[in-house]
Amino acid sequence: MIRSMLFATDLGLYAPVVLQHALALARTFNAELHVIHVVEPMGLFAESVLQSYLAEDVLRELQSEGVNTVIEGIEARVLAGFRDELGEDNRDLALIRNVRVVQGDPSKVILEQAQRLAVDLLVLGSHSHGGEGDTPIGRTAARVLQLSEVPVYMVPMQYRFGQ
Repeated sequence: MIRSMLFATDLGLYAPVVLQHALALARTFNAELHVIHVVEPMGLFAESVLQSYLAEDVLRELQSEGVNTVIEGIEARVLAGFRDELGEDNRDLALIRNVRVVQGDPSKVILEQAQRLAVDLLVLGSHSHGGEGDTPIGRTAARVLQLSEVPVYMVPMQYRFGQ
């Protein structure tokens, strides 16, 4: 029985397609839907550039409070995007239990959140950001499939819009 699901989104081009699949499943099973978007940590180059131009105390404050502010802003935009996509009075919005933005390695965070929330199903797209080229599955999707302890519903991104 599926009572709760985790929809992992990259907020890319195909995210609305995957969202529709997640919502359809949530409706079908009358399940609550948790949404997660993972932001990868700042790279070494960006970190070194900031260290060159900012005082150490300002950099520490930016790292602690700035990241939290950015994450809260992304969470708010994701919810607003869902409202725009679905319509403000859409009943499917009530299926979405929460939206979280977390910083870290995407596959690791997705799997940790799935375990922490004790979900019965993971929902994600097969590619990140529309997946260009011949690769049939992205790195994050491959890792989640390999390591997940719960079933994974993967939406293929091989088709193109309008076909």
